[in-house]
Amino acid sequence: MARKWRVAGAIAILAVLAAGAALLTPAYWRNLRFEQYLENLVSEADIEKRPDDFVRVAVAGRAASLGIPLRPEDVRVDRGAGRLRIETRYVVRVDVPIYTVDLHFRANSGAR
Repeated sequence: MARKWRVAGAIAILAVLAAGAALLTPAYWRNLRFEQYLENLVSEADIEKRPDDFVRVAVAGRAASLGIPLRPEDVRVDRGAGRLRIETRYVVRVDVPIYTVDLHFRANSGAR
């Protein structure tokens, strides 16, 4: 009888972990897609000729289309050493049934 309770407990723990992963995965997936966009953006031939404000608005617009809460003020554009580098930091709030989780993301591209 004790073995059945152990198995049931293990299944319950796995179910809770799977549910947590299901709730958090979309935010990480959107961040991955956003980082890929940033890498593609800095590799465009004419992007280095664009003003910083244009780059900030383009990055914030793409973030909004992905459902990422990012404002143009949250985008840092650095043109040092002849390379364009874009850095962003943002927080995604995920409501879990028991509490709320704030996920802190930092998406970068360009020379590291």
